[in-house]
Amino acid sequence: MTRAVITHGPRPDAAADVPDIDMTTWLAGLELPSPVLTASGCAAAGRELDQFFDITTIGAVVTKSIMLNPRSGRPTPRMAETPSGMLNSIGLQGPGIDAFLDKDLEWLRARGARAVVSIAGGSVDEYTRLASKLRHVTDVAAIEVNISCPNVEDRGQVFACDPVAAAEVITAVRRNTNPGIPVLAKLSPDVTDIVAIARSVVDAGADGLSMINTLLGMVIDTDTMRPALAGITGGLSGPAIRPVAVRCVYQVHAALPEVPILGMGGIRTGLDALEFVLAGASAVSVGTVTFHDPGAPARIARELAVALAERGFESFEQAIGHAHRAPDPAPASGGPVAGHGHTLDADAPDTAVEAGVEG
Repeated sequence: MTRAVITHGPRPDAAADVPDIDMTTWLAGLELPSPVLTASGCAAAGRELDQFFDITTIGAVVTKSIMLNPRSGRPTPRMAETPSGMLNSIGLQGPGIDAFLDKDLEWLRARGARAVVSIAGGSVDEYTRLASKLRHVTDVAAIEVNISCPNVEDRGQVFACDPVAAAEVITAVRRNTNPGIPVLAKLSPDVTDIVAIARSVVDAGADGLSMINTLLGMVIDTDTMRPALAGITGGLSGPAIRPVAVRCVYQVHAALPEVPILGMGGIRTGLDALEFVLAGASAVSVGTVTFHDPGAPARIARELAVALAERGFESFEQAIGHAHRAPDPAPASGGPVAGHGHTLDADAPDTAVEAGVEG
């Protein structure tokens, strides 16, 4: 792995670069002053990033997924670089929910940061007990339910890959969570129809969706001629997965336009974040980029504001789902088609369709 760059951070004049645009957003009933959050698993509970920028200025810190009991994770090596991305096979290492509440959440509370607590479990019962632990805890802005964990009750089936199993987890969490706390279901892209999974968890009580989680991948070391990761497979993240993530957000927003989406997957610039917003995301999470630019969440928030202002938006919310708007009016007969430099012949065959090309 490359070493982290520790020289990045907000410039003294950073605020002067931000245009006068309302960046407030709502995520499943939760009001956020900024649409940029951290991504689970990339910054623990935010303590490490706080030395590079003020974590209270971003939308929220999404914590590393926490399980009921302490967990050591998978053996090393458990990270590998790939073109435009990386694989991780950490294995949900963590201190367990009790230590998390005493140390990490207490620090976030004292710091004044908004905390979205990510939870993970190997069974419906574990998710139920985690939600019950958080039910009466103050200063939890939302709960993100990581359902991309293997289901030990079904021989390793990942909850998020089965609509019934996913719905069972969300039903249990929603039933045992304070009604005023939003529950976000984190979806996996490793499915045939992500809209079907989204519908199932929304019907089960999810207030919003986090998408997407990493893609399952693998690297083989051509020197040792063995898998590069001790765990064999790992989760692929980084810019390489962004087109997949944008597609997933676009499809789900088209099918469920009223459901708030926290979009993520390979965001490294404000324009990357804008893609997710135009596709239908109400907020975005920034993850892998922080490994080499720990100040990225604050930087991306500034860049996103500039990008919105340059495109004529007066507020962030005006841009949500803007890519789904109706097509622009067709030009007069015989006129040029915008962006293509040729005329449109109404009698001409649709060569793309005839050739079997799908849009």
